[in-house]
Amino acid sequence: MADLPIIVAITGASGAMYGIRLVETLALLKRKVFLMITNPARIVMEAETDLNAKQLAGEKFWQNIFDKKTQKYITYFDYHDVSTLPASGSYRTAGMIVAPSSGATLSAIANGSSRDLVERAAEVTIKEGRKLALILRETPLSAIALENMLKLARLGVHILPAAPAFYQRPQRIEDLYDFMVGRALDLFGIEHKLYKRWSKS
Repeated sequence: MADLPIIVAITGASGAMYGIRLVETLALLKRKVFLMITNPARIVMEAETDLNAKQLAGEKFWQNIFDKKTQKYITYFDYHDVSTLPASGSYRTAGMIVAPSSGATLSAIANGSSRDLVERAAEVTIKEGRKLALILRETPLSAIALENMLKLARLGVHILPAAPAFYQRPQRIEDLYDFMVGRALDLFGIEHKLYKRWSKS
């Protein structure tokens, strides 16, 4: 499984750094990444990072987000193109992580409404019995969102509310990102040292 790519989708919820940090970490671990970034995610990145609108424009905008060492492990897919590899169940992957997942993406996946490559790739991941994890960044949660989360959880999808722990005494905002990214990687059995694990001693 270690040689199979992991699909990472960054959608338009607050917390774009969850996805960015996830991709960077996978690259450091020399894992191949199939990456897709939605247009709403670009808007969030402009608001939450030092990237400006010019850097986030054009077909190769993603190269301004990640350094060349990270890019080496990334295959980028336009999220509008549903004819590419992640859209097919016959192409094997190690699973998919949506980081962060918006409520709209959660809803589309839960209801099988595949309007773009992110949603289609998630549908494929579910139907093929592969691991799917959503780092959901939404609060408060409506009854609709809770029902969608329950529906997916019953299908074996891992729902990770973006709720970092504080027992590791975070000193930087990056520590909060790392905790959630680490928890997602734990679900895929990927070893990392992103956060200090719970211990009474």
